[in-house]
Amino acid sequence: TTILLQSSRLFLHSYHLLHTTTNSMDNTASIKSKASAACGWNFIVLMSRQGKIRLSEFFSSYTETEKRRILRDIAADVLPRQAKMCNIIEKGEFKFVYRRYASLYFVVGAPVEMNELIVLEQIHLFVEALDGYFNSVCELDLVFSLHKSLMILFEMFIGGMLCESNRREVLQKIVEAEEMVESMTKPGEDTSSQLDDGLSFQEQFQLGRKPGARGPRGNR
Repeated sequence: TTILLQSSRLFLHSYHLLHTTTNSMDNTASIKSKASAACGWNFIVLMSRQGKIRLSEFFSSYTETEKRRILRDIAADVLPRQAKMCNIIEKGEFKFVYRRYASLYFVVGAPVEMNELIVLEQIHLFVEALDGYFNSVCELDLVFSLHKSLMILFEMFIGGMLCESNRREVLQKIVEAEEMVESMTKPGEDTSSQLDDGLSFQEQFQLGRKPGARGPRGNR
């Protein structure tokens, strides 16, 4: 009887330790998952004072209906705000964090857990990279060179997470990519059409190009 009691106690103690360890590992994994999810943007939208979308990129999965709702919310909530008002707007599962530069609003959708000051600094880093490439960037630069703006964005952010904060490194990579495309371009071909290969149909239409019929090579 004594041996059975000792065996039962040992079993219960082992089970309790195993259960506690499993819960601890699950909690740690959950915390790490939330922490990693809170490190990246959900989306970024560049919108003019008139409500014109100059650039939009969604890093998280959204339906077209949800994307349109987000763009409407930005136009309704961000554009009317005064200069001295808070740059953060809570929207439930995410929040708008924005900065205004001249006539453009840079609006980022960030997880609720993410530090707003970090987001504001990341937006400024992106603007500095654009400014370094275009030499004092303006709204027209984004209108006529959307593909280059996206190249800079994708060079800095992967999946919404900042991966390269060195502006010189970012601009050097963009210059190297342009030089490579130019070296592979035959005389008479449209270089910009090759740089647009990674753009979606909507982004190509924003550039005034017809998808599937780029340059003299015709349809693909």
